[in-house]
Amino acid sequence: MKKLHNLIAFIGLLSVLLLAGCGKSIASQDVLQHAKQTNTIVWGVKADTRLFGLMNTKSGKIEGFDIDMAKAITKQILGPKGKAELVQVTSDTRVPMIKGGNIDAIIATMTITPDRQKVLNFTQSYFAAGQSLLVKKGSRIHSVKDLKKGDKVIGVQGSTSVDNIQKAAPQATVLQLSDYAQAFTALKSGQGVAVTTDNGILYGMSEQDPNYVVVGGTFTKEPYGIALNKGQTNMTNAMNKAINALRKNGTYEKLINKWFGDIPGFDIKEVE
Repeated sequence: MKKLHNLIAFIGLLSVLLLAGCGKSIASQDVLQHAKQTNTIVWGVKADTRLFGLMNTKSGKIEGFDIDMAKAITKQILGPKGKAELVQVTSDTRVPMIKGGNIDAIIATMTITPDRQKVLNFTQSYFAAGQSLLVKKGSRIHSVKDLKKGDKVIGVQGSTSVDNIQKAAPQATVLQLSDYAQAFTALKSGQGVAVTTDNGILYGMSEQDPNYVVVGGTFTKEPYGIALNKGQTNMTNAMNKAINALRKNGTYEKLINKWFGDIPGFDIKEVE
């Protein structure tokens, strides 16, 4: 009986170790090597952010600048038959999903910050955004300096914009919602005086409804980078080479013009 008990315990321990090993291999495997084996890169993308990644309700597909960049980078790395698999993420879920090995890379309006660089690899910046404010036309808010005590500013959970606005306007209250669609709806319903996030995202909201405008310029620098799990140096290097190639062959400028060229007040030189 004792031998049987020991055998059962050993089998149980072995199972735990095997499962743990599998989990580790999924998250820490060389994603470049795996991508070449499967001819696929799995991307975490937004589906609520106009111009960058937004679900087209008619086609059922996510569309935007980040999506086109993901597809172009995939083909640059894997060749013309390379596949970009898109997995929807939010500001809150994108880091846990890449840490869990559910996705290979994040291209989802993600700002490169020192804190994030402690736990993630980042490529070079592919879009130099800056934080701003979106308000209703005719608002008394013309810049972050106009925010006063009692003003409620709407932000998105898990984004750097929440911390930034708390520093720039500590007297204001921040309402945090789960995504940008909810944030814009909340602004329209009068739950706040402004939505704050990166100017590129706010321009998308303004394009959706011209009764809302971006004001005050930018009060931070928010360079977007592609994020990978810490230690994924091979894929990080491959993606940097791909971004440089897309800039040189004109694809990058073509995609910028496709998504932002007609936006009033948008300056391509500011984001390159």
